[in-house]
Amino acid sequence: MKTIILAGGVGTRLWPLSREYFPKQFIPMDGRSLFQKTCERAKKLSGDDGIWVVTNAIHRYLVRNQIDELGYAVPEGHILAEPVQKNTLPAIAWAMQQIRAEEKDATAVVFPSDHLLGDDAAERISEAESLGNDCLVTFGIKPTSPHTGYGYIRPGKELPPGFAVEEFKEKPDAKTAAAYVKKGYLWNSGIFLLSVPVFFAELKKYQPRLAAAFAGNATPEFGGLDAISIDYGLLEPSKKVAVVPLDMEWSDLGTFATLYAVKTHDGEGNAGEAEYLAARHNYVDAPGGKRVGLIGVDNLVVVDTADALLVCDNRYTEQVKDLVGRLKKQGDPVTQFHRQVHRPWGSYTVLENTPGFKIKRVTVKPGQKLSLQLHHHRSEHWVVVSGTAEVELNGEIKLLRQGESTFVTSGIQHRLKNPGVIPLEVIEVQLGQYLEEDDIVRFEDDYGRT
Repeated sequence: MKTIILAGGVGTRLWPLSREYFPKQFIPMDGRSLFQKTCERAKKLSGDDGIWVVTNAIHRYLVRNQIDELGYAVPEGHILAEPVQKNTLPAIAWAMQQIRAEEKDATAVVFPSDHLLGDDAAERISEAESLGNDCLVTFGIKPTSPHTGYGYIRPGKELPPGFAVEEFKEKPDAKTAAAYVKKGYLWNSGIFLLSVPVFFAELKKYQPRLAAAFAGNATPEFGGLDAISIDYGLLEPSKKVAVVPLDMEWSDLGTFATLYAVKTHDGEGNAGEAEYLAARHNYVDAPGGKRVGLIGVDNLVVVDTADALLVCDNRYTEQVKDLVGRLKKQGDPVTQFHRQVHRPWGSYTVLENTPGFKIKRVTVKPGQKLSLQLHHHRSEHWVVVSGTAEVELNGEIKLLRQGESTFVTSGIQHRLKNPGVIPLEVIEVQLGQYLEEDDIVRFEDDYGRT
């Protein structure tokens, strides 16, 4: 059995924890990110070399780095980076195309990368493998409440170990959700089991344009593909869909309300490190060491990061995405980046940003190097804090050790490399009238960036 992990989402409803360039699936939670926990689940089903990840171009190296942290030997060719996001059906079709090239009758499980799922899920999913020979299989969660934020599935006749799908239902209102739960409907988990022959036969029947695009082994031009979800594009019209119930812990962790629900609560229903006085059912997420106090308030979400603060009523957490949309229209980079920004060679953290100068802490992993580049509008002063830096300035190479520094004037081709075996830490002071990240001209890059 193969496994496909969908890791291209940006998680706008969990802003400011989740940002476009570092979304929720990559945020560490209890020692591992949700993406890494999904990889651990996938390995139980497929081993290292049976895992496929579909992400987007800006997250490709986040995916690679987090897989490497686990010590897994997932082949580089199994990380598929979409140049343009086109929703879940084209993403799954691309992975299934690549799997078909290796094994024409293979079966694959599709996992979202940002869901919380019980530890015994892999065993239950394995039991449904034979059902995939005849059906497109989805997995339904047995509801624990009449939740209005999830879609529902109405099971029909028995198809051991599951049921034929009678109907998919959109997110209901509270009264309708209660009726669905009473009638035995299941939550739509977004987890699927697909055999290559059945998937492509049904794709050809209901989405012929997509089927034609992925008919061969070549990757199609993504810009010309239809953007459509697997639910709308394939599962709802198909007559060959089965659902297998999963009676276990599950959450899509899509909002702070769902994140609050899975946290440990005190006697007054509060979750998160804070001092609470006459306060109930609140959720607090603040950086370690910061003291937070809530007095006389109920049902609040308080999320604090180095550069943004969110305070909202727990009933309105779905609307965080609308706030992010407003900030994006204003061109505010706070929707894209944290103070710490991850790059394929390491990361940098913005320590101070004012007109005319910016201060960063740059961390370069052992053996890695930045692109050979120049800037038109800024100069840079580098001071080595720890490790050894190999600095290239207009073709001249020199080594800098702890406490040593160099100055890079604007218009000079330069490159920073870590030739050592420990992380290189550099303080970078940028000086100039324009200090944005698009003032980079790259001449060489190990990571294929333009």
